[in-house]
Amino acid sequence: MFSILKKEIISYLSSLVAYVTIGVFLLVLGLFLWVFPESSILDYGYAGLDSLFSTAPFLFMFLIPAITMRSLAEERKEGTFELLTTRPLTDWQIVLGKYFACLVIVLFSLLPTLVYYYSDYLAG
Repeated sequence: MFSILKKEIISYLSSLVAYVTIGVFLLVLGLFLWVFPESSILDYGYAGLDSLFSTAPFLFMFLIPAITMRSLAEERKEGTFELLTTRPLTDWQIVLGKYFACLVIVLFSLLPTLVYYYSDYLAG
């Protein structure tokens, strides 16, 4: 299971698609937090992350499927799905390895949002 997790993370982060997906997520979230007047932190008059927590779930509806759907589609595209199923791993180990790899990548994409928290902390 750990080998699948490691392979998935390395293969995802070695492609440009990962960085574009994470970059678009952070850019749109930043625009909603700082630029658009309906949800801008600067227009509230006080420092708070209410708009972050109201906007992020809607952006996750696009980010998480973009990450997870690529996981199995890439196996089928490269023709390694049959090779993966013939390994001495159970189906649950394969699924959990891919699940935890996607979870790590989502957490990796959330890590830069700590900058939003820190800037909000300094503003407040």
